[in-house]
Amino acid sequence: MSPTAVVVGSLNMDLVIRVPRVPGPGETLAGHGFAQAEGGKGANQAVAAARLGARVAMIGRVGADGFGAALRAALARDGIDTTHVSTDAGAPSGVAMILVEDGGENRIVLAPGANTAMAPAQIDAAWPLIAACRVLAVQLEIPMAAVRHAVARGRRAGALVLLNPAPAVDGLPDDIWAGIDLLVPNETEAARLAGVDVCDPASAAAAARVLRARGVGQVIITLGAQGLLLADAAGEMHLPARPVAAVDTTAAGDSLIGGVIAGLCDGMSLLDAARFGLQAASITVARPGAQPSLPYKADLSAIETSG
Repeated sequence: MSPTAVVVGSLNMDLVIRVPRVPGPGETLAGHGFAQAEGGKGANQAVAAARLGARVAMIGRVGADGFGAALRAALARDGIDTTHVSTDAGAPSGVAMILVEDGGENRIVLAPGANTAMAPAQIDAAWPLIAACRVLAVQLEIPMAAVRHAVARGRRAGALVLLNPAPAVDGLPDDIWAGIDLLVPNETEAARLAGVDVCDPASAAAAARVLRARGVGQVIITLGAQGLLLADAAGEMHLPARPVAAVDTTAAGDSLIGGVIAGLCDGMSLLDAARFGLQAASITVARPGAQPSLPYKADLSAIETSG
């Protein structure tokens, strides 16, 4: 069967160290835990969407190394089509070094490796999958030329085009805005793009109005423990998050986006898909790791039953 969602983006191996706090300049700090897990914003969102019910295909690149083999195998375990996850013999797989503080906040340093070689031709090779999908999702951990091409191809296919503008940038190419149906930044990313400080639902609504004025149809700004702000032609709406004790915020945004993708693929309204994504994120932050923390649909059903 054809995928209902195509994710164009990064695959990275996450190397995670838990620390009591972030070390200062020149300081060596002893951590108290290490883990290795598959990650990357693109792969995380693909896995999150697949576990929550979408049929997903991934377009990405890995190196010809052990990390690359593990990253591809992890996608396959969740039933994701990896036909267009290419192996780059000239670059290592992407790696993310992640420091997770005891309070749950994280700091990430990325060595993108093979992700930087993603090119429009690789996206064109997957056109039959893109032409049949409902949602095409892309992030900014691959070259901007590939991002622009993916957006244009998704638009041509009539898919809903979702852009997660992460990592944060100060701007996007002028010609990309009108091709985005749904923009999903966090507070920092929204602030950088809109030129508006974002710290709460009211400031997020102001930033969303700026972003929508540039041609984006709909905006979801994620606000961490404060939930999210949804903005479309009908106005702005704040959806609060379910209170949880955060263990690790890594992949929380990817989990939320995966829930939105899965919900939209299942025919939900954007509002209901956003609520579905918030439920997924609330589970993710209570677990350690990136892909290991991403919930399955049954996990969300358990929340609904207990609530």
